[in-house]
Amino acid sequence: MNKIKKIKIFGTILACLLTFPFHFLYEKFPSLLTSIISPVNESIWEHMKLLFSSILISGVLQKIIIKTKKIPVNNVCISNYIAAILSIPIFLVLYLPIYVLMGKNMIITIIIMFIAIIISEIISYKIEMKKDLKLENITIILAIITYIIFYILTIHPLSIELFRDPIHNIYGIKK
Repeated sequence: MNKIKKIKIFGTILACLLTFPFHFLYEKFPSLLTSIISPVNESIWEHMKLLFSSILISGVLQKIIIKTKKIPVNNVCISNYIAAILSIPIFLVLYLPIYVLMGKNMIITIIIMFIAIIISEIISYKIEMKKDLKLENITIILAIITYIIFYILTIHPLSIELFRDPIHNIYGIKK
């Protein structure tokens, strides 16, 4: 197995593991920063932040490993951003039909979240194997824009089912 595959497997496992602390981060340390990267309630949308953040943080660690070990690989930053952003629609496409049929089920949610991470990391690996896309420099800007959108939708959530916390029947941050 090549070094890049090993790093991707590590990154996939790490992203899956990071979803657990990210789930409780805002609850334990409520602040502006934690409200942007982790759920502030139990709505489906809020959990997309933890999915995105887990993959992105895992991607940063993958980049550090690749750079430290001087492994020649292309598109590391942009591939991990794409994996993080694609994990959201992948999760929603897999999860929403089951949610509509069965309601909220924690075990199924976790399994689907892990499946979304695995699929997005496979896509990330494929992008890293491509010729240099020359997009590495815009990755930080894209991540910042994404987190600004997360912030806006946390403070001003849409009044649709995706943003509703089914446990507390609220939208956005609990008062």
